[in-house]
Amino acid sequence: MSAEFDRFKAELTAHLDWFAERGQKVRFWWRDDDAIEPTDDLERLLAIANAHDVDVALAVIPKHATQALADRLENEPHAIVLQHGFQHRNFQRKDLGEKAAELGTRRDPDQLIGELREGRERLEVLFNGRFVPAMVPPWNRIAPEIVRRLPDVGLSGLSTFTWMHFPRDAARQTQVQSHVDIIKWKKDRRFIGWESARLRLDLQLCRRRTNPSEPLGILSHHLAHDEGCYEFLDRFLDIAAYHPGAEWPRVKELFGE
Repeated sequence: MSAEFDRFKAELTAHLDWFAERGQKVRFWWRDDDAIEPTDDLERLLAIANAHDVDVALAVIPKHATQALADRLENEPHAIVLQHGFQHRNFQRKDLGEKAAELGTRRDPDQLIGELREGRERLEVLFNGRFVPAMVPPWNRIAPEIVRRLPDVGLSGLSTFTWMHFPRDAARQTQVQSHVDIIKWKKDRRFIGWESARLRLDLQLCRRRTNPSEPLGILSHHLAHDEGCYEFLDRFLDIAAYHPGAEWPRVKELFGE
């Protein structure tokens, strides 16, 4: 094992010891984006979830989701399905410097809401009780007007990245965030590395000392994983899935199902 992993393990364990000594637990959860069909990478992901007895919330793209994926997940004890936009297509203007988003400001809101309703209905049919009506916006970006209208199409939950952001006049929804993305996306797409993972978790675990009730979300994208990503998930869960200072609530519980 590398010195960087040894430091990661020592600091993560020290953080969790702090909570355990005070009779508290860090509430972790795991979200994985972009599922549409069974793949070898999905098999590896599910094997890790099952080995450590933790749920993985699969953000599934409704337009492209296959019956084969529904059949594959039918008897999986730890696979939960969330809604990942409708088609995972960018509608923003990159030529104007706008960041990618499907649920952004360039769409007709009524048309977009209609698509999200269609997507929810399709996922309900495909995945039945495995589906949780929560929106995961592609690229983790969503216009405030669309957030306000999610309950109108039966989507009572929302999950983006890092900080919570509800418009002040939005109906009350359950927002469960992801916080630590394990992939370095720019240039050479790969695992962020043990040092970056240590620093990102350190920030979030320090925040949990004053707000222990907020779930801490690990974010993965199985279709983009290298070996380092799988190694991280397995080794991280070797620690965090068994420590008395940590717990892994069921995803349905987190979203109030």
